[in-house]
Amino acid sequence: MNYSAFHKLSYGLYIIATEFEGEKVGYIANTAFQITAEPSKIALSCNKNNYSLMKILDSKKFSISVLKKEVDTSLIGKFGFMSSTDIDKFAGVETITAKTGAPIVIDSSVAWFDCQVLNSVDVGSHVLIIAEVVDGDVLSNAEALTYDYYHEKYKMRSPKNAPTYIDEDKLEDEPEPDVEEVKPAEVEEMEANGDGVYSCNICGYQYDPEEGDPANGIAPGTAFEDLPEDYACPLCTAGKDFFTKVE
Repeated sequence: MNYSAFHKLSYGLYIIATEFEGEKVGYIANTAFQITAEPSKIALSCNKNNYSLMKILDSKKFSISVLKKEVDTSLIGKFGFMSSTDIDKFAGVETITAKTGAPIVIDSSVAWFDCQVLNSVDVGSHVLIIAEVVDGDVLSNAEALTYDYYHEKYKMRSPKNAPTYIDEDKLEDEPEPDVEEVKPAEVEEMEANGDGVYSCNICGYQYDPEEGDPANGIAPGTAFEDLPEDYACPLCTAGKDFFTKVE
């Protein structure tokens, strides 16, 4: 099987959020899709290891925020690569509530849906959650973010909890399409400025040359400019090109 065929399926990118017994949780999803028109129903596919899953099933409600194309990448890092058990993902994030009371993230969003859970189906590694849309609104006419655009711009692969994750070993023998790579202006600037601490634009991880990244084979004292070209953020796997020098 050519597993690259799965990359041709279309997806968006969304923040899914809920609240249960005073605790707000949320995560980034790329599988939220409408399944019926009357009444309007939407389905999610959520990994069983996702902390938000049980909160959604317990609260029987969730919101979907449709992210805009030029999204604030700190939202991707916070909701996509960090756990609600470790941080308050909603700190500094603008939210509203509608009929269900689930928190709705409106930062970097073009539309939102407020959903009441109807049913769930165990599908192995994931749970398929079926819900009725009880409210929704459009926030902006800006273009919505697609997973394909996100993948190409930030050179990202699906995290292991994502339903679209494909083991890299299955892809390594398949030819990559020819794509002209353009080095971002900020990368040229930081190369000219020399060594220092660099921050991942996606999740906020900071690479400090004094500490290195021993867990990934990078010894303390290794300058950022001396990192391998295939070096990736240890938190979110963003490529080296998407680090910016910390002033």
